Amino acid sequence: MDSLTIAEQLTVHGIKPSYPRIQIYKYLYTKKNHPTVDDIYNDLIEEIPTLSKTTVYNTLNLFIEAKLVKSFNLDKNEKRYEIIIHDHSHFQCERCNKIYDIPCDDINLLPKEYEGFKVNEKQIFLKGICEECLK
Repeated sequence: MDSLTIAEQLTVHGIKPSYPRIQIYKYLYTKKNHPTVDDIYNDLIEEIPTLSKTTVYNTLNLFIEAKLVKSFNLDKNEKRYEIIIHDHSHFQCERCNKIYDIPCDDINLLPKEYEGFKVNEKQIFLKGICEECLK
């Protein structure tokens, strides 16, 4: 996705397409690595020397409010961000720490006694060893 397309998408969602916002969105779109704020900051600071962690936090919060980005917590204090906004689960390898997206569209987790409940979002987090590390 090029910068012009990103700028148009941000504008449609009511977000002023500043250079840092475009670059943060592009980073999330191209990397798909479930980064933390620190990851984004450290990877973009050379390209955007005036970038601050506050700008990254504020930009991500804008994107979340506009439903362009989702966040999820790994462990207790590790917030991750991703551009994929449809429901899915995550698997984290305990050896290489890579995070994989796992489809969860057809998973029904509610016991029979909760059939009348409406599920708006599913978040399942799995940990183990990925196929690559098992080799």
